[in-house]
Amino acid sequence: MKIGNTILSIKESLKGIKMNLSTGGIPKKPIKKLITFLKEIPDKRNQKQIVYPLYEIILTAFLAIMSGAESIIDIADFALVRQAWLEEHFRIKHGAPSHDTFRRVLSIVNSNMLQKATVSFLLDNIKVFKRAFHIDDDLTKQYCVDGKVSRGTGQLKDTEREIKQLQTLHVYDRTDGICIESKAISDKTNEIPVAQEILRLMDLRGAIVSFDALNTQSATVAAIVEQKGDYLAALKGNQPDFHNEVVSYFTAKRLRQIKEGGNNYFEVKEKKHNCIEVRKYYLTKNVSWLLQLETWKGLKSLIYYTLHTENVNTGKTTTQTHYYFSSITDVITCADAIRGHWAIENDLHWHLDVTMHEDAAEIIDRIAALNFSLLRKMSLSLLKLIAPILKCSVRSSKKLVGWEADILLNAFRVLDEDILTDALLNAKSK
Repeated sequence: MKIGNTILSIKESLKGIKMNLSTGGIPKKPIKKLITFLKEIPDKRNQKQIVYPLYEIILTAFLAIMSGAESIIDIADFALVRQAWLEEHFRIKHGAPSHDTFRRVLSIVNSNMLQKATVSFLLDNIKVFKRAFHIDDDLTKQYCVDGKVSRGTGQLKDTEREIKQLQTLHVYDRTDGICIESKAISDKTNEIPVAQEILRLMDLRGAIVSFDALNTQSATVAAIVEQKGDYLAALKGNQPDFHNEVVSYFTAKRLRQIKEGGNNYFEVKEKKHNCIEVRKYYLTKNVSWLLQLETWKGLKSLIYYTLHTENVNTGKTTTQTHYYFSSITDVITCADAIRGHWAIENDLHWHLDVTMHEDAAEIIDRIAALNFSLLRKMSLSLLKLIAPILKCSVRSSKKLVGWEADILLNAFRVLDEDILTDALLNAKSK
């Protein structure tokens, strides 16, 4: 069982070659495809008073956010400055809406339908990439579940008034680099039933679902198994009896026996950021003795994981120990999933806050904030896809897209299978 990584596969395919997309012309197919998806979103406005079609407003907002817009006023400024360009390339025919129009529309758009449109567009185009780069589409997927707080939504400028921050539960497709589910939650504890509700509606065949200790609940595990998926669950003190059982099992003697046995032990040693990291994974399939075995559907293995870090400059060392249980019995797959779960923090939440500046976005209306966030996640996914082609980081690709309109078009050209295939055929060695 091998977990796929589409972005990494693209980077490896592009090593040593340089693509030229600028001769690809206007990428009409992906633009038309995106507009088609956006037109599926219902418009609640009085149809007799509409000046700007809903898809035009959403499309303009998305292009602005991808170009660096961090507020609704930024979106309106982008629409005004790029008005002629938008009319020429994206069929925007009705001029530049005001920031009040963008704010009003984003506050009434159905978030579930917007999410469906953006995710469907991204998943459809990931298939284009996989065909063009000959990436195996049958590898195991990993879905990471975790919540995030948008801190800027709790700030009301120039007042002392406290406003509850927007909290969102995310299901992140680590394999394809797409956030496939974003659902607003009322508070942190409400994350648990929302996660279960989402997972019960997903097709999880051929996928591993990973989650932190907060979501380690028997109903969550049951939902995953019922949907034909596998799981990797973090185990901490919120399940005290189960946690104590597992901690007591992994004695020094048993760890030594697992390591000497070989098949259920895996070790990785790396040097990064002036630190030497040693990761050790111990897995046992001996679970029949567990008093809580029947509580956790599909449980087949327990994992003991340690991360030992040594700073080469200071000599300071730290050791972290973590416990997991899983429906998977291959130690290497479990090790990949344990480390891969951090993708939701490093590749999604970190980029949203640091690259896309989500925490600084002061949008008080909850629906508008969620819709802005959905467009932000869509933009981030496309920036990740174009970054390997531009040979730069995601942060740099965002700047380049904002600075040069033709590079923004390149983000759509790479979604046109004919243009992408021709560019790959004509790619030159560095």
